[in-house]
Amino acid sequence: MKHWWIQKTKKESEFNPQQRAVAYYRHSAQDKQENSILIQQEQVQAWAIRNGLEIIKEFSDSGKSGLNAEGRPAFMYLMENWVKKHKDFKYLLCLDVSRWGRFPDIDLSATYSAECKRHGKEVIYTDIGKPREDDPMYPLYLQFERYRAAQYSRELSSKVWRGCMKIAEQGYWAGGKPPYGFQRMLLNEVRQRVQTLNPGERKGIQNQRVILVPGNNSEVDVICRIFSEFVKHGFDVQEIADNLNREHIISPGGLSWDSGKVHTILKNELYAGTMVYNKTSQKLKTPIKQNPRENWVRTPKAFDAIIDTQIFEQAQNIIIGRNQKCVPEIMLEKLRDIVSTHGALRPALLRYDALCPCPATYAKYFGTLDFAYQKACINSLLGIHDEVLRKLSGMAKLIERHDNFIVIDQRFTVLIQPSMPLRHGYSQYWFFRPDLRPVVDMTIGVPVSQEPPHAILGYLLFPRLLMKDCGIRLFGSSEFYLEAFGRQDLDFMQQLIQ
Repeated sequence: MKHWWIQKTKKESEFNPQQRAVAYYRHSAQDKQENSILIQQEQVQAWAIRNGLEIIKEFSDSGKSGLNAEGRPAFMYLMENWVKKHKDFKYLLCLDVSRWGRFPDIDLSATYSAECKRHGKEVIYTDIGKPREDDPMYPLYLQFERYRAAQYSRELSSKVWRGCMKIAEQGYWAGGKPPYGFQRMLLNEVRQRVQTLNPGERKGIQNQRVILVPGNNSEVDVICRIFSEFVKHGFDVQEIADNLNREHIISPGGLSWDSGKVHTILKNELYAGTMVYNKTSQKLKTPIKQNPRENWVRTPKAFDAIIDTQIFEQAQNIIIGRNQKCVPEIMLEKLRDIVSTHGALRPALLRYDALCPCPATYAKYFGTLDFAYQKACINSLLGIHDEVLRKLSGMAKLIERHDNFIVIDQRFTVLIQPSMPLRHGYSQYWFFRPDLRPVVDMTIGVPVSQEPPHAILGYLLFPRLLMKDCGIRLFGSSEFYLEAFGRQDLDFMQQLIQ
């Protein structure tokens, strides 16, 4: 009987004759050895021949990171279509643990190996060799190699990040697709301009550098137009986007313009010639993280600007001023001022006031302009809400507050919604928005008088199951709503409670 510590002769093999295997090779973009796949292939094939294995299929991912499996199509195809479905091979050969993957979470590397084992396949790293079944040290050694592969990725990521930070501090482009309106210019070792780089082209020598220069003239004209319309003509971002779309001007990415794309251009310091780096970070295939402003790397006058610095600063001041107008409390205060001044609330009155956000902004924050005004009157309506609550408490055995509604005798739920009137021509209306959440059984609308002390004029019962998802404007002439839902008092609630 042979012992494991007795060296085997060259003719002895660890495998039965004619056993079959498949092989996997990987080469990352950071690996400067362009023949890496061929070198791995030669070494793995030679190992298979020495050990009497027949390689029936080879898979390779060239220029693919080993940080995850999803970004490697050949690896995923191997796992899904060969490991899980083929029965004609037993071994999966890979040069070493790092070629299998540099997973930041070393358990992932083991997970894919375990998946192979579950389907009757064994992963063999040829630089280690086939492990003995009774070798207690092999799992420890393998785990160490997985950790070493992951640590290499962490250290490389840190080195690349520090290098990019230093390049950005010097005003050079640290990599990636240039922003809209720019193109990349290659500089030689003595920082002289060589040529512009087309999409997909890269610098060939390590100590060459890349800067940004104004690119396509039509794109530069669009950028200048956006800043001019925003700063000089006072257009908002949506108006600028609409103007560009009407003229069929294509946005970055080849789609239509919208307010977000215009705002992104207005905020981009690159157009003023300032290099900005580290606004976001993404390490080792983790989700993108927004970095705080104090961690940004900013290098003013790094390259030729498209927009004058003074105009860019004016645009930033306008953005700050408009953002301040969009604070909800300030928006509601502005509505109160408009109604107090004009006695009415119309979209045109908001557009006429230069200090007031547009109606679309109110719709974004509050749903509708009418509902926003009811929020603006909340202090006046709190007393009405409490008065109705006291009346209901006198009818029920138990009233429990939950969120913004109440639970009556643990049987059903009610939301109390007082409403202040708004003038409409020679008439006035009260706005209600029945709550359609499944947890709210009914909304009690409470129209109140305009002049203080605000008196309750009646009640409207809006059962959730009978209502549509829309607001209701109640006029004195709204016969349908008054007949279907109107009540003079809360006697109807007394009947429900009993």
